[in-house]
Amino acid sequence: MTSIPSKRRKLDHETNNPSKHQHDMMEEESSLDDLEVIAPTPPAHTSIKPTQSLGRHGLRVDDSALYAEGIYKSSMFKLQTDLMLAEVQPNYEKRFDGANEVLRNLKTWIEAIDSRDAVSVGDAIKALQKPHKIAIPFPEPKPDHNAAYKLAFAPPTNINVVGSYILKTMLKADTIVAIDTVVIMPASIFQDKDYLNYRYFYKRAYYLACIAAGLQMVVPENYVIKFKYLNGNPLHPILCVKLNSSGFKLPVWEIRIIPAAPQGFFSESKLRPNKNAIRQKDAAETSSNLPPTPFYNASLRSDGNYESYLKLLHSASNQSNSFIEASLLGRIWLRQRNFGSCVSKGGFGHFEWAATTALLLKGGGPKGRSILSPGYSSYQLFKAMLQFLSTRDLSSKPLVYQSLDFTATKSDMPMLFDGPRGQNLLYKMTPWSYSLLRAEATASVEMLNDETFDQFEAAFVMNASQPLERFDCHVCIPLPSHPIDLSTGDHITQRTLFSRRVYEILREGLMDRVQLININTSIPLSWQTKAQPAHAPEEPIKISVIFDPSNIDRLVDHGPSADEKKSAAKFQKFWGEKAELRRFKDGSILESLIWKVGSPYSIFQEIVSHLLNRHLGAEVSKDLVFIGEGFTKALPAPNTSAKSFESLKQAFNTFEKDVRDLEGLPLQLRQLSSISSQLRYASIDPPAFGPQNPLSTPADVLVQFEGSGRWPDDIVAIQRTKIAFLLKIGDLLQSTTEGITTRIGLENENLQLQNCAFLDVIYESGAAFRLRIHNDREQTLLERLIKDKATDPRTREDATLALSLYRKMFVQLPLLTQSISTHCTRYPLLSPTIRLLKLWFDRHMLSGLVSEEFVELLATRTFLRPYPWRAPSSVMTGFLRTLDFLERWDWLNEPLIVDFTGIMTRKDVASIQTRLDAWRKIDPAMNRTVLLAASNHDTTGVAFTDRTPLKVIATRMSALASSAMKVVREKGLELDYRTLFVPLLTDYDFVIHISPKFAGVQRRKEGSRNKFKNLEMQREVDHESVGYQPVQLYLEELNNLYSSSIVFFHSSSNETTIGGLWNPQTVSARPFKVNLTYTTMVVEEEKDGGTEEIELDKSATLLEIVRLGGDMITAVEKRR
Repeated sequence: MTSIPSKRRKLDHETNNPSKHQHDMMEEESSLDDLEVIAPTPPAHTSIKPTQSLGRHGLRVDDSALYAEGIYKSSMFKLQTDLMLAEVQPNYEKRFDGANEVLRNLKTWIEAIDSRDAVSVGDAIKALQKPHKIAIPFPEPKPDHNAAYKLAFAPPTNINVVGSYILKTMLKADTIVAIDTVVIMPASIFQDKDYLNYRYFYKRAYYLACIAAGLQMVVPENYVIKFKYLNGNPLHPILCVKLNSSGFKLPVWEIRIIPAAPQGFFSESKLRPNKNAIRQKDAAETSSNLPPTPFYNASLRSDGNYESYLKLLHSASNQSNSFIEASLLGRIWLRQRNFGSCVSKGGFGHFEWAATTALLLKGGGPKGRSILSPGYSSYQLFKAMLQFLSTRDLSSKPLVYQSLDFTATKSDMPMLFDGPRGQNLLYKMTPWSYSLLRAEATASVEMLNDETFDQFEAAFVMNASQPLERFDCHVCIPLPSHPIDLSTGDHITQRTLFSRRVYEILREGLMDRVQLININTSIPLSWQTKAQPAHAPEEPIKISVIFDPSNIDRLVDHGPSADEKKSAAKFQKFWGEKAELRRFKDGSILESLIWKVGSPYSIFQEIVSHLLNRHLGAEVSKDLVFIGEGFTKALPAPNTSAKSFESLKQAFNTFEKDVRDLEGLPLQLRQLSSISSQLRYASIDPPAFGPQNPLSTPADVLVQFEGSGRWPDDIVAIQRTKIAFLLKIGDLLQSTTEGITTRIGLENENLQLQNCAFLDVIYESGAAFRLRIHNDREQTLLERLIKDKATDPRTREDATLALSLYRKMFVQLPLLTQSISTHCTRYPLLSPTIRLLKLWFDRHMLSGLVSEEFVELLATRTFLRPYPWRAPSSVMTGFLRTLDFLERWDWLNEPLIVDFTGIMTRKDVASIQTRLDAWRKIDPAMNRTVLLAASNHDTTGVAFTDRTPLKVIATRMSALASSAMKVVREKGLELDYRTLFVPLLTDYDFVIHISPKFAGVQRRKEGSRNKFKNLEMQREVDHESVGYQPVQLYLEELNNLYSSSIVFFHSSSNETTIGGLWNPQTVSARPFKVNLTYTTMVVEEEKDGGTEEIELDKSATLLEIVRLGGDMITAVEKRR
């Protein structure tokens, strides 16, 4: 498949061509005689002449380019986007069948509700409670029954439909979509002072209860009416009306009835974010030193801005033809990251996205210029919005839109103040949700700037909100039994206040150890009209953090100098007895913090426990629950650093020096390369060895000599010459270096074209290396043999296999080892992630069936192409994201591509895709190549996947990953990581049980049995056990004999079981023929001159397998 060239078109900056779709939609809605819908307001300016500069109405072309580049990333990206937009939008006529009729009925019923005279709070409660059994949803604190103000009801001045239903920006994927209906309360029931001390919200709640009482009397029985908080704001109770579904048809929409304040009734200047509207009884009303109440004020202002924002959004849709599609893209992006307008989802949803986009299309830039151009495509508007969110810190530098007399006060809360409507659009956001939003926007901008790979799926399809994939550690903090006095004067719940306090403590105490701190809040529930507001159970507060891998395991924190008296005193007060004054090597005397040596999680846990104990008390800190470290503990050696591999790396450096110092070799040494996973930080078990316990699996090493014409021109002769070279190297090493033991080993005895010998070098320290010779002349001779027309088919096949193995071992493995080693240094969590992923493959008995190099490429891709996230900063996120990719990977049609150097181009990627397509045409049955795993070193993609894995193994790999991720999503934070590593033996047709004394795990236990040094010194060194793996040799023999009829599964870390699956083609009955490769039995006698039917004799085959295993086999469990 070749890449589709990107097409570009000239930017169209005209704003006088409203979308025909929007025009038709508005005409349709306006035709509802019984339902009033506000018509869009035409833009203030009519057109922009081609010769005019855009600076008059928006950014200049060069300024706009800072926010968006190109109409689309590519034609393919545009095609994907167009298809998605067409797919995600619901069929409004079908899905909202009957909705307009219900809206008309509700409008009629609400307008027909009788007025109620002004009464006291107590009388109002009684009037609704006794006859109608309606509980008025007053916000906290409840109103005084003897308050001087009165509560009344009068018919609304207007009823209007607003929101996504009118703009046609809903998503099909939403289970239940809401149609927002605003009921404008009459000004006659309010007083000028009602903005103070919840008086407006008490009257609003009474008005809503009167509507509920009136509807309750007239609606049919299939109408279900409940109270609910709008966007989780306890100041905004609303009515939700659903139709009780009949049969198996599920309800797909609901109507939300929202009481709204009369526009302009309350003074905008008195409800700005820096004003106070909640006065204490003993405080003077004119006092200017009261703390501001921004949340309360914005909640009230938003109640009067529904119609105004509807006009703004319609105006933006007329100004920019791409506005609606860009809003849909933003809504999808937010949904996949679990952002929403609800307070529990961060307070930034599709309304905030669309309103912000509309404002930036009209202004917000220098000198009142617009930040976004109306001529942008939908993709440009979407990307420019992400760029704005990521680069503009609205906490430290608030954006004030068209309000010259308002100056924002310093706060850690984000602010985008909409001057014409007098409202902070981001008033529902918290410091942590805003930080998370900016982090997600920054990652997405970086992702969209990556032109090499297609990022459509990561941007819009993947669910990036799964907590165990998104965050590195989660902390459950119990709420204190007694409220903590943290009042700010604003309307904030005790739980939110406590959350803010915890956030402030952890943000100051963890410093640069974490990149992000997030606090999860519960989703508010709906409740019956006759009951009091429903409250979620008082669950612990859940804190989620993303580590900074370079700083999380730091053992010493440096504070201010002793000379800085104020800073030092503040530091001591914050940290308490943990702070101590220390002198360092450079002579500086600093306040310091010393933490215990341990894993990153243990250090993090110690810091958090100390901080919460000091500032919130033992009641809070004693019951903390930390989630996330379990995956690290699953590793055989839980230490996630690469230090456990350094001993072998140092031994390799010594070995390299010893070989290079050899004198008397026939040829000059060119290069010594490591190709062992133990030397690239990627083996499941870190290399463990000692003088009396040599390394059980020697580390593979390649040696290459300078080119010479003395090498023979025959491939078989070259293999024999290698043996002589290895003997010479072994003799020289033993003669020049004390304590070295060498021995020659043979391999591939029956395959003359492949490497046939190696040299094991065992040091006195226990380090062991397996040396092979690399001669680049082999490749030329093998290629010549393959191309030679006189070569017989069998020899050509052997040469093709030998060439494939040559390229893997002598060409690609040194490059892979170097690249993996480099990136393990760059990403400290890559090594443990590779090891854990290999352990997962191994525990599910896929060792040997999937090459370990392929597994390493899988894990490395997660770090080099981490989108939609950043590179993993814990073993848990790295491992689970890799499983997530395995579940989604369509390996039938997509290659795995890893760019180690970051220099690959879109053309390179297209070339690899073309190669995969060619393989599928050449080998449709996938007998040779099932997976394509390419890199910038190997663009063929078959170096580590040639002839392995089989199609059945690749299918099982995907199925296991899918099952694992299903468990992760279902269990969430309650996941027990151990369940992901339990093999399911019932899937196999038979299971062979191996005696533990032959298994590697038993031999490892015996090797480490001596705990005392003097006893270990007395034990004789067993060099014969180095590289000896009896179970692996047994498996090789089984695969050689039964590869056509059985697939064997095994685990290298737990070698006590071997699973087997019969080949369905050999199990089924077939006519008899000679030279079958498996034992058969007759299943049907000869009839009417036909041939006999035979099939695989399973019992006889299993007996042969047991006989081959001898004493190694303890039992064979036959299942099918």
